[in-house]
Amino acid sequence: MGFMTNTLNIDQLRNQLSIKAKNGLDFILSASIIWLLIAYIWTLGYNSYDKSILTFIVGGLMLPLALLFSRIFKTNWKLKDNPLQPLGLWFNFAQLLYFPFLILVLIKFPDYFVVTYAIITGAHFFPYAWFYRTNLYAIFAGLISFGSLIIGLNVPIGKTFLIAIFMSAMLMILAVLLYLNYKKRSAIAL
Repeated sequence: MGFMTNTLNIDQLRNQLSIKAKNGLDFILSASIIWLLIAYIWTLGYNSYDKSILTFIVGGLMLPLALLFSRIFKTNWKLKDNPLQPLGLWFNFAQLLYFPFLILVLIKFPDYFVVTYAIITGAHFFPYAWFYRTNLYAIFAGLISFGSLIIGLNVPIGKTFLIAIFMSAMLMILAVLLYLNYKKRSAIAL
């Protein structure tokens, strides 16, 4: 009986995260804008190494944009009474462990930087399916990772901006679906 109670409590805590943080919608919308900027960068006449460095720099806009969207959508990142809340930050930090691979690609194969970055970004969404209790993150982790790979294998180096456009489009679709999921979940919670 104690196991069932603990399971229900964890599910309730995850539902609270999903509703209060609106499924991480602010971060997904921020990422969709950043990937549009990355697409623009990869249309510029610079070499791939310089475009990769600019991509890193543009990525620094993530937190400020997420904070802006957090205010607009009134999301709550800090739920002091929810012991699972810090786990979301740890999931995000996990993405940083892939950065040595990204730096290797930057230095040795800069033409493939954007596809590598897209695959890593997509793959890091997977644990958020558990965190927010929505399979959308797991589905889009696969769609983004494998979709980026397929595009990266099939477009010429000069057209890799298409990967960033794909990323932005997938993130916008994910944002809409996450919002609908949040609305449904919050209506049930009332």
